[in-house]
Amino acid sequence: MLRYTLMRLGIFVGCLVAVWGLVYSGLAPRGLGDSNGLWVVLLALVISAPISFVALRKERDRASERIVQRMDRAKANLEANRNQEDVADDAARTRGQAQGQAS
Repeated sequence: MLRYTLMRLGIFVGCLVAVWGLVYSGLAPRGLGDSNGLWVVLLALVISAPISFVALRKERDRASERIVQRMDRAKANLEANRNQEDVADDAARTRGQAQGQAS
């Protein structure tokens, strides 16, 4: 997951540098008034999103598989804990019933 995040950040930074260069060279509009910095960041976000979506598809799928595996393990551990509690509860009830009949 960290690898995917760093790759996505790298694409954004590359787009940010490219957009900054285009804006300051005059090839792209400068924005309205003092909004130039915000304009450059927003334009870089808009450009980097589809690039990341296409270029990082395999890495995103790998990260997703790892997350699914972690969730499956967590669910299995939770179910195992529930089963342990059920066994302990059943054993306690059986002992209680046996003691009640012996009295």
